[in-house]
Amino acid sequence: MRLSQFHLSTTKEIPADAEIVSHRLMLRSGMLRKLAAGIYTWTPLGLRVLRKVENIVREEMQRAGAIELLMPSIQPRELWDETGRWQKFGGQLLKIKDRKDQEYCYGPTHEEVITDFARNELKSYRQLPVNFFQIQTKFRDEIRPRFGVMRAREFLMKDAYSFHLSPECLGREYRNMYDAYTRVFMRLGLRFRAVQADTGAIGGSASHEFHVLADSGEDRIAFSPASEYAANVEMAESLAAGTRPAPRESLQKVPTPVQKTCSDVAALLGIGLDRTVKTIALMGEVDFVLALVRGDHALNEVKLGKLPGLTEFRLAREDEIADYLNATPGFLGPCFPRKPIRVVADHAVAALADFVVGANETGFHLRGVNWGRDLQEPDVVADIRNVEVGDMAPDGSGPLTIVRGIEVGHVFQLGQKYASAMRASVLDAQGSPVTPWMGCYGIGVSRIVAAAIEQNHDDAGIRWPMAMAPWTVALCIINPKNDAAVTEVAESLYAELRQQGIDVVLDDRGLRAGAMFADIELIGIPQRVVVSERGVAAGQLEYRQRDARDSEMLRREPLIQKIRELCSK
Repeated sequence: MRLSQFHLSTTKEIPADAEIVSHRLMLRSGMLRKLAAGIYTWTPLGLRVLRKVENIVREEMQRAGAIELLMPSIQPRELWDETGRWQKFGGQLLKIKDRKDQEYCYGPTHEEVITDFARNELKSYRQLPVNFFQIQTKFRDEIRPRFGVMRAREFLMKDAYSFHLSPECLGREYRNMYDAYTRVFMRLGLRFRAVQADTGAIGGSASHEFHVLADSGEDRIAFSPASEYAANVEMAESLAAGTRPAPRESLQKVPTPVQKTCSDVAALLGIGLDRTVKTIALMGEVDFVLALVRGDHALNEVKLGKLPGLTEFRLAREDEIADYLNATPGFLGPCFPRKPIRVVADHAVAALADFVVGANETGFHLRGVNWGRDLQEPDVVADIRNVEVGDMAPDGSGPLTIVRGIEVGHVFQLGQKYASAMRASVLDAQGSPVTPWMGCYGIGVSRIVAAAIEQNHDDAGIRWPMAMAPWTVALCIINPKNDAAVTEVAESLYAELRQQGIDVVLDDRGLRAGAMFADIELIGIPQRVVVSERGVAAGQLEYRQRDARDSEMLRREPLIQKIRELCSK
């Protein structure tokens, strides 16, 4: 490829609406152009990177035995009604009507479509197991699309769906896909972690997320450096606390006229934050609930929502709080409610003695509170908090560390949820109909591009891993005098590198060295070779890797050998 014949449009300006590094650099380097909120055109430069990712994903899926197909992006409402997700999926589902007033959605995912395909195509156990995948555009109507393609409304995704006769067979394919994803991210040259995760709106019995590690990541990942344990903070288990000590203080009501937060109350009373208890008032499915966590901990709503009667919980309104507790927010507690309530306490709270809670009276808190003496034991004791740095890992390997990550892949064991809802079945060896077990496996192809930039950049621009770069080598010509010998050496080297299968771009735009090098660094080419009059006279070429501080002068054959070795890694 010659840059003089390619569309490359870089800029020094930082776009005002770009909030994170990847968005800024993708716009500055000319990889993206915004069409509407959360909707982007991938330029020829951006598309080269996108296709590199797509090709690796496709190769590893095929290597793992999956079969490629392509499903429609527009899906009829009837399929979504069968699973109940037409209403449950929420506002992200873009709903449309055709000229006959028939309702459709622009697919955010394809569980319904693939299950419909399977119930019409798969008739016998002899056709199972099977795994179908596609790489296709999805659309989710984000309330606030942001961060460029990191949280765009339209995005490119690889989604795969497998069908099995038994949960054991599903488990084997789940591991196969887990291993395939591991190979994908290793080949892309990314630092990543696979973590236990919540199944969310997709549903199912088990799932793992794959995260590219980056400080800008929206997800928090807890892991043990001493073992393989890793989980999204939403799922990371906090171990039960030790034995509750005996009470030492008497119950006291203390004035806290303006102190509504645990930290303010702790400061006023001169005690540690870990001796205070945070009270969250909720309406469960059938009752009024107080969720209690220690003042230095944070409530985990995902864990809370898995408890009986709390699947559809919401925060209680002020009038409901007044009705049950005769109190106002900021002074709530489990002691002396006006009406019967249910108390759900985190393990750490259940192990406390002499703690502080709201007095259910504006301007007051209670200190020296003890279970069994001042209030009845909790109705439910469970793990309902986020883990913190230093908590012990559930596998006993040592303290947890928490890092940030960007989710780029997710594997699910769906079980029979969709197949049952849509009455999909196959005949087993005895000729009886059985409901297949399903797995679902997604990779955010376009999101990977942005995540890679978040992980690999510097002040000059992008630092692509070799496998993702639009080109692996940039051959730059500096020839202000139009010396024929310089052009000849550059053209000859360009032809030889291409002949050896090197993905090389020739920068023959005639720019000054500073502007040319700035572009090459901005768009992140891993290797740069400069052909200049001085170098040609000395029989040498200037070589520099993108992440190296200095250039080096090499003769032609050692240069080609070095490039070949780096490109083959």
